[in-house]
Formats: sequence, C-alpha cells, structure tokens
Amino acid sequence: MDYKKIIKSYETRARILRFLSFVPDKPMLKLQYYIKTGRQLNLKNPQRFTEKLQWYKLYYKDPLMIRCVDKYDVREYVKSKGLEDILIPCYGVFDSVEEIEWDKLPNQFVIKDTLGGGGNAVMFVDDKSRADFESLKELASTWTAIDNHVRDGGREWPYYSGKKHRIIIEEMLKQPDGDLADYKFFCFSGRVMIFYIRTGYNRYHACGKMSFFTRERQWLKGVGMDYCAVSDIQQNLPNNISDMIECAEKLSTGFPHARIDLYCVDSKIYFGEITFFNASGYMKFDPDSFDIELGNMFPLSAEIKEEY
Repeated sequence: MDYKKIIKSYETRARILRFLSFVPDKPMLKLQYYIKTGRQLNLKNPQRFTEKLQWYKLYYKDPLMIRCVDKYDVREYVKSKGLEDILIPCYGVFDSVEEIEWDKLPNQFVIKDTLGGGGNAVMFVDDKSRADFESLKELASTWTAIDNHVRDGGREWPYYSGKKHRIIIEEMLKQPDGDLADYKFFCFSGRVMIFYIRTGYNRYHACGKMSFFTRERQWLKGVGMDYCAVSDIQQNLPNNISDMIECAEKLSTGFPHARIDLYCVDSKIYFGEITFFNASGYMKFDPDSFDIELGNMFPLSAEIKEEY
C-alpha cells in the first residue's frame, strides 16, 4: 500500500501518527510494517534486515544512541573517537529562530533540525540575498515546537527521549562538479559489511541514483531500495574509500548495528550522521532476497536477547 499517495500531505501524515502515539510500540510497529511492506512482522524469530530493525527499536536501548542521533551532540561523540577533523564546520546551534543572527551567517549554509530526518528537516540556502527567510523561519519554528516526548509511527525511541529539537547551521559542502555524493555504510558489530553511494539526487531521495557495494568494493549491480532509483552504471569509488571505511568502523564500534553517513569532497572526508534505523526499517529491497542477506549480517546475539 502506497499510503503517501492516499495521504499526500506530510503534515497530515505526521498529525495522524502523533494522534496514534497512545498505541503501544509493538502493535504500532506491526501495523506500520504491514502497511508499508505488505508483510507480517516476525519479532519472535526475525530473519529479514527490516524485521531485525523493528526488533532493534523495541529491545536494544543503549543511552549512547540518544546522543548519537542528535546532529549537534553527536559532534562530541565524533571527537571522542579521534575524528574531529571530519566534522563539517558548524555556525551554531539554537533553541529558536529568534536566537539566530542571520546577518552574521555566510552567503551559503545548511540549516537542520537536530533530531529530524528526511527532506522536511533540512533546508539549503544557496544565496542568502535571495532566500525566503519567512518560509525558512516558519519551517524551522515547526521543528523546535515538536513535543519531544510524543512517539511517531516509526517508534525510533532515541528521537523522543525528551531531548529538545534545536536548529543547527552548518557549512554547505560542494563538489566542483556540483554532485555531492553521499556514502552510507551499514556496520554490524563495528564492521562495514555493505555500503551504497547516492549520487545526482539534488537533495531529494527520489531524484538520485544509488549503487550498492560489498566491503570488498564489489558492485552489486541491480541491488537497490524502493525510495531511490538504482544506477545502471558502476559508480567510481574515491581513492580514500579505505579511510572512509575505517572512519565508519570507528564510529560504529560498540553498536550491534549503525549506518554511518560520510561525504568526500576533494579527497577530504566529512561526517554526515549516524542512523540506527535506516528508513525506519520500512523500505523494500530489490531483489527482495537482499533483505534476508542483510538480515544475516545483523546477528541478534544470545547475549543481547538475554539482556533485553
């Protein structure tokens, strides 16, 4: 079921999910999983990666994850791993739009919700002299007004743990050719197993193309996910891909699973974010068997199951 075609407004969908916040996590995840994938969710013996992400949400709750999903607080975590040099320069973090001194910002910058995800939680200002600041302030104000205890449909608990949504403003990264590739590393127990490159997406998932690779840099031709087109040509990997893998592994150490997002601009690595629940675990893979292959890489150890 493509619910986005039925309810086209993001705000309407968000309001419906906030209204349903009283529904306990387990039945909500089962409902959402069925609506978005068309399959029954198996939590007793999960096999698919998408199923294991739902299990992960419910039963694995390391407090450090709260720090890591916050786009500002994670900076200290990155520094603690000895990777301060990969942080994107930050112009400040603010509790409200009223605190921002817009005239002191450079001509180009990126503004984000510290606890947001997707296209509705980031704005790109390419030319401050032509920016629609009223719309920008209006959207940013909706971020800081979010109740940080209300659960959404994804039930990604680190995001509604009580931390306040804030506004972070960072330097805008740019490649000479204008196509800023996004590298997303799927790490399991601190080891990169799979990664994909997203190119040409012009800031929106649906407009780009993705290419999956194994840890050994083998292109998985034809493998993709439903929210982004698959590239029909093999993307070139940067010369420092080994350094990027090393950074991702340092940042993911200690977690059963984490997706580490990095950029590479003129051979310099930059940190994007840490995500524990890729697409909230509601994506569809092509081929479908890849969901199971990824699931096999994500062991839910007896120790974790016993503890949680």
